[in-house]
Amino acid sequence: MSSVLLERVNVFDPASGVRTENMNVHIEDGSVRAISPEPITASVDLRLAMPGHTVLPGFIDLHVHIVASKVDFAANARMPNFLAALKTLPILRGMLNRGFTTVRDAGGADYGMCEAVNTGVLLGPRILSSGKALSQTGGHGDFRPRSDQLGDTCGCLGRQGSISRVVDGEDAMRLAVREELLKGASQIKVMASGGVASPNDPIGNTQYSLAELRAAVEEAQAVGTYVMAHAYTPQAIQRAIKCGVRTIEHGNLIDEETARLIVEHNAFVVPTLSTLDRLSEQGPALGFPPESLAKIDQARSVGRQALALMARVGVKMGYGSDMLGELHQFQSDEFGVRAKVIGPLEAIRSATSIAAEIIGEPGRSGTVAAGAKADLAIVAGDPLEDISLLSGQGENIPMVIKDGKVVKLKGQLTESVK
Repeated sequence: MSSVLLERVNVFDPASGVRTENMNVHIEDGSVRAISPEPITASVDLRLAMPGHTVLPGFIDLHVHIVASKVDFAANARMPNFLAALKTLPILRGMLNRGFTTVRDAGGADYGMCEAVNTGVLLGPRILSSGKALSQTGGHGDFRPRSDQLGDTCGCLGRQGSISRVVDGEDAMRLAVREELLKGASQIKVMASGGVASPNDPIGNTQYSLAELRAAVEEAQAVGTYVMAHAYTPQAIQRAIKCGVRTIEHGNLIDEETARLIVEHNAFVVPTLSTLDRLSEQGPALGFPPESLAKIDQARSVGRQALALMARVGVKMGYGSDMLGELHQFQSDEFGVRAKVIGPLEAIRSATSIAAEIIGEPGRSGTVAAGAKADLAIVAGDPLEDISLLSGQGENIPMVIKDGKVVKLKGQLTESVK
């Protein structure tokens, strides 16, 4: 259905913050054709009256790992390629069911997955792939256990379930970035600090030399894209920002000086708070490695304070879920976590208008306006009054439109996406 008319709906545009009631929305050829309080006379494939429902932009999740069907990253990388690919199917469907029409994969998804979704072979949100995230030896993307014999670089290249590859040195970095871009990456992901899920690197570590980080940024900028960097601490964040990194992923340990530096450089942060809550609760039962569990509290305990600090300083923050394995079902938890700290409006903006700015589509995505892309989530009620309407598995999102096509109707995903 390429032309749709929604009648008597409420429209909320996060970009402007304007909410209007009893509107009619005409969608045609992938775009919002018109929004009017007056009746719209048009020949359409589908006409629906939805009083009491709110039309929002389709949500954008800026930090996902589609190939992470298990919480243990190393286990994903050991999985047979075809099996790892098949296990992404329910993950993609679940995201679309929750109203996410675009996701930025932070390591793992490849060009084939993107094309499968874009050409209608698979049902799922549009994927902006980073290809394999780039990690130094012993860094956040190196999941080899400690051993006298380390072997090759963790078998990352060619493994469907792997999120990363190990790259060392400025020249090797330039080559790796060029290779990931050649393979179809929309942006580049680097590991600039230690992390939770990796076995051997404390969160406080800085990773990659300044020369290596600059090389990644230069190569990405040369083709008109950018670098996103995993970083937790002020030192790691500052190094990345000064080298030209556009988005900082996580940032839980940030301080005010660093937050102001981010604003000064017109950069962004994509916090991922709810995943640490869920990993803390359910990680042990799901096989999350003990050495990783031990690192969770260091980042989790200060995450909400960091969110409040960045909001006060004026850092633009995008929405990131970063769920793994069975935890993908909690992708929408981040709305509620953020709303308690920065309010429902800013929580929604993080997954719409701000997220659109981060991916370079302001005014086109993340907004409900005439001429904008018709990626829409229709919510039963007003999420500004009750943010929990966005939680769960899309129970309160009976309709989702992606690229102007209805992909979810009356609570059910449509099977025909071509």
